[in-house]
Amino acid sequence: MNSKIKNDIKELVEEQVISIEVATNIENYYKSKKVDSPNRLFTVFAVLGSTLVGLGIILILAHNWDHFSRFIKTIFAFAPLVIGQLFVGYSILKQKSATWKEASGVFLFFAVGSGIALVSQIYNIPGDFSNYMLTWILLCAPLIYLLISNTLAVLHIIFATNYACAFGYFDGNQTPWMYLLLLVILVAHYYNLLKFKKEHNITSIFNWLLPLSGVIVLGAFVSKSAEFGFLMYVILFGLLYNIGKFPFFDNQKLRKNGYLVLGSLGTIYILMLTSFEWFWQDILRHDIAFNSQEFYISIVLFLLTLSVIIYSYSKKSIKKFNLFQWVFIIFTVIFFIGISGSFVSIVLINLLILALGIIAIKIGADKFHFGILNYGLLIITTLIICRFFDTNMSFVIRGLLFVSFGLGFFLTNYMMLKRQKKSKTE
Repeated sequence: MNSKIKNDIKELVEEQVISIEVATNIENYYKSKKVDSPNRLFTVFAVLGSTLVGLGIILILAHNWDHFSRFIKTIFAFAPLVIGQLFVGYSILKQKSATWKEASGVFLFFAVGSGIALVSQIYNIPGDFSNYMLTWILLCAPLIYLLISNTLAVLHIIFATNYACAFGYFDGNQTPWMYLLLLVILVAHYYNLLKFKKEHNITSIFNWLLPLSGVIVLGAFVSKSAEFGFLMYVILFGLLYNIGKFPFFDNQKLRKNGYLVLGSLGTIYILMLTSFEWFWQDILRHDIAFNSQEFYISIVLFLLTLSVIIYSYSKKSIKKFNLFQWVFIIFTVIFFIGISGSFVSIVLINLLILALGIIAIKIGADKFHFGILNYGLLIITTLIICRFFDTNMSFVIRGLLFVSFGLGFFLTNYMMLKRQKKSKTE
């Protein structure tokens, strides 16, 4: 138990704030908590150690691979699998610590991958990289729940993303529908983390990895109608932002809310791209395919995001109007207006970005959050910089604008700092 806590308990007993019995109960509680909690640093080193051991064995075998017979090669291919399963079985049956389970699970995970690759190479079994990855992930998925392993769950997300990118972007540009199944497999584990380990760092990692994986993979679902890809991404970012505004996530520190951060940054990024005239001219050069996979995916994402907002209203978690939560609807309307003509859409997009910047400044000022405040200022500054590339402003006007916004950054932060100090003194 922490020495500071011991001293505090001793002081409380001496001052007769708590009884000796209560002090004993508090000490016993902290002792049991320490025994039950695994050594996180040791767990990390155990996982790294098992990974390095597995990679080292592979390198040693690879160096002498050509000198072995097919029978010996087969034994070497299955030996890590057998060893890994023995360690995993021992960890489960003996109810070993989380460190044992994480380390043995990671070793078996990579043993499965190397075993599949070696057997395919030994017996010349044909196949592409994406199918290899999918087989590997599905075979190891049960280990997540058998060992209750967070490391394996992280590896599951990373390798599922890798599979979807390989299948969707490289191996014939096919749609990786199996990626959705791989995410569904992880739902129960993620739900348990949110329920029982809300404040833990591992949960924060998942809060970033899952939305980031979705953002990376969504492009693989675009096959023919690339124009709808922009609409898909804006709606997806709207979905992530609205999920991040659930009280469960919104009440946490911003760095732990990957849904909100990625949703906001992604929305602004796509809006900046679509604020240029070339984007709308490119759309007008192509026939919009309403009977396409991208259009139907956009509808599904739109309805899903709308359902999230309706749910938030039903739970009364939305108390103030926040334009960021409604951007996906506004952009959808602007997108279909842009199909008939580009000028109106360009004006509306620029006004929308300007409004988002102002709202971000207001949110930052209301919360006394310098990060959000400067984020809003940065949005407006970036919008002006973007307009430098497609307008014929003189260098004098551009220079004056930069000086004005530089002063705006300084004055806004200075005024908020004064307000913050004033509120603390009151």
